[in-house]
Amino acid sequence: MKPRWGRIALLGGLAVLIIAVIAGISLYGYASDLDDKLKRTDTFSQLTGDRPATQVKGALNILLVGSDSRDPDTKDNQANAWRADTLILMHVPADHKTAQLVSIPRDLWVVIPKSNTAACGDGSRAKINASFAFGGLPRAVHTVECLTDVKVDHVMAIDFGGFKEVTDALGGVDLYVDQTITSIHKPHRVFTKGMMHMNGEQALDWVRQRKQFPRGDFARMQHQQEFLKAILDKAASTGTLTNPGKLNDFLKSATAAVTVDQDFSLTDMAVQFRDLRGGNLTFITSPNKGSDMIAGQSVVVSDREKALALYQAVAQDKMSAWMAANHTKPTS
Repeated sequence: MKPRWGRIALLGGLAVLIIAVIAGISLYGYASDLDDKLKRTDTFSQLTGDRPATQVKGALNILLVGSDSRDPDTKDNQANAWRADTLILMHVPADHKTAQLVSIPRDLWVVIPKSNTAACGDGSRAKINASFAFGGLPRAVHTVECLTDVKVDHVMAIDFGGFKEVTDALGGVDLYVDQTITSIHKPHRVFTKGMMHMNGEQALDWVRQRKQFPRGDFARMQHQQEFLKAILDKAASTGTLTNPGKLNDFLKSATAAVTVDQDFSLTDMAVQFRDLRGGNLTFITSPNKGSDMIAGQSVVVSDREKALALYQAVAQDKMSAWMAANHTKPTS
């Protein structure tokens, strides 16, 4: 069995970094070339009715998805075996100066609509990552919109295996190992407590681990965020952005690893996000009450009241007030 690479919440930050880099060095033509080479998937045409309305003009909500699947175009009612291992709702306020990335636990217990056009609530309960097996990216978007009442403007899917090349293009990253563990996957690497320099394969292996930690998936999400920050810091501090050869390798490897919706434009994003930088990203986990056993499965139970407050803030573009009230600061 091939290892499951979809364990890294990288896409949001890397997309932001790519956009910021391109805008900062004014290579609009180069951005256009990258835009033309992006893989595309048709997600939104299958969704009709019962979608949330856009409440604030200019704000953007991008669903970031990571999985083992090489086929993000799974058709409605065509079940298959793949699952999403990383699911993030990335909110960019109307001023485009910050971004908040809300990690949704893959085991969150939700109602999955029975079809891509079904009304919210007309479906069955399951872990949210099962929505992809039921109907591909369209069903995932529909499920997230029903859960959050937030309209998704764009979707980006990632082939996580491709991020080995992204990491290696930067010469590896330094990550803090909070406890010594042995990987459960071959070749069973030993990660020793303390700061470790990791190449692409090592870093991907590290952030896949969860069973060795008391907090399980929640520890893994923390490691995902730390990996993202390390990627951003390395790209910004080692000359990658000012070295044409390194920049080209980095951008080509990053864009090769993603698939976007038909209307996504890297060049438009470059203009809109020209003031956005990695230091303005805030990582948030969808409010929950932790794990429980339901229907014989270990699932994550949403904290409905707190989650409602968070997603209302996203929909109304009031995340600054929400973060102040919840003492959440941008990752530094």
